[in-house]
Amino acid sequence: MITTTNPYTGNKLKTYEEDTTAVITKKLKIADVAFKEWRKTEMDFRGQLIKNVATLLRKDPMKFAQQMALEMGKPISQGKGEVEKCAWLCDYYSDKALDFLKPESFETDYHKSYVKYEPIGVVLAVMPWNYPLWQVMRFIVPSLMAGNVGVLKHASSVMGCAQQLEELFREAGFPEGCFTNLIASSDAVEDIIKNPIVKAVTLTGSKPAGSAVASTAGAEIKKSVLELGGSNALVVFEDVDVDAAVDTCLSARYQNTGQSCIAGKRLLLQEEVAAEFLSRLTEKASQLKSGDPLDENTYIGVMAREDLAIELEEAMHKSLKMGAKLHFGGKRSGAYFEPTILTEVTREMPVFKEETFGPLLSVTLFKTEAEAIELVNESPFGLGVSLFSKDTDRLEKMVSHFDDGAVFINEKVSSHPNLPFGGTGISGYGRELSRFGIHEFVNIKTVVVNKY
Repeated sequence: MITTTNPYTGNKLKTYEEDTTAVITKKLKIADVAFKEWRKTEMDFRGQLIKNVATLLRKDPMKFAQQMALEMGKPISQGKGEVEKCAWLCDYYSDKALDFLKPESFETDYHKSYVKYEPIGVVLAVMPWNYPLWQVMRFIVPSLMAGNVGVLKHASSVMGCAQQLEELFREAGFPEGCFTNLIASSDAVEDIIKNPIVKAVTLTGSKPAGSAVASTAGAEIKKSVLELGGSNALVVFEDVDVDAAVDTCLSARYQNTGQSCIAGKRLLLQEEVAAEFLSRLTEKASQLKSGDPLDENTYIGVMAREDLAIELEEAMHKSLKMGAKLHFGGKRSGAYFEPTILTEVTREMPVFKEETFGPLLSVTLFKTEAEAIELVNESPFGLGVSLFSKDTDRLEKMVSHFDDGAVFINEKVSSHPNLPFGGTGISGYGRELSRFGIHEFVNIKTVVVNKY
């Protein structure tokens, strides 16, 4: 049995009976049958159904936002924003997929040579709880537009959101089996990947989960895409627009109660601007409203589970014992962890070298550009980095010094339908979104025609 719990109240929400092996096998067979028909559909038809999804999302965003607030503590105002972003994604792919998937000609010695992009079949997604809708939608929407079908193994704590998504696609007109939710625990994932019906797998989650999924997929010679954790740096140079950068850094760290792989977790400040920047940032952080996730005015909700808050607290205390200073916040009550800032953080401390998944910001000072680059690259993660300075030409020259999947200048790292999203190092591999994302799970088929 899988039981969901409200992390704000501690009350149980609902209990779900896990799918047996036989039920999972039956669902996979239904998906396989659905694929054989779905792949034959016209792009215009696929796009219309995706547009129906967008319409339904916009028709009642509160329904989805409330479920996220109840199951993982997302502030409801941010939940509604997530719903709209999902609708935007539908708009994007329903308009662009045809162009992304049209045959591409190549100049060769043959009479004719080109590439076709064709679907591969049933794609499994193993998804996390922190963005219960968005993480799933950025997998399933391009997959369906490419002619694939999707099977979801969502995080157990957001099973209600998973059920809502399956119902959403059914209501939008998708045939049975095009989008299937599995009520399953993590223990079932290995066998699901091994099922010959499943042709590929995508995972968003932790390094251990990614390693396990990649190992199984590799052994089965199946394509995998991994979007894992991050420890993004926010690098602030002395010539920065302080007010604008403070607001951006505040959002980068504390949005979604800090529970984001692309959150700005390490604030690197050039010494000349450090005191002013930190003073203004602290003032703004102190004004963030904590409270009931169902309250429209709440900005900081609770963490998704109490054990996650305890884990963050332990990383904080270890770092304090190693010499970090508690500049602001630091208190935990159950699953609630107040906005926190640690200063005098060095690269050996857990809050610097590990992923802090929650509303804790570490602060490290630097003197030179070279030192800043070194500090950014000290992390084994490689999801993204944000650079702040009025001299954007200077910052653009620095881009090649970072191995991360994204460099955002005077902006927080974010996922955007038009741009590829993914990381390097232990942040994973492969790309989601844009034309790169839709090409991850297709057969890139070479066709050659010659005349005698």
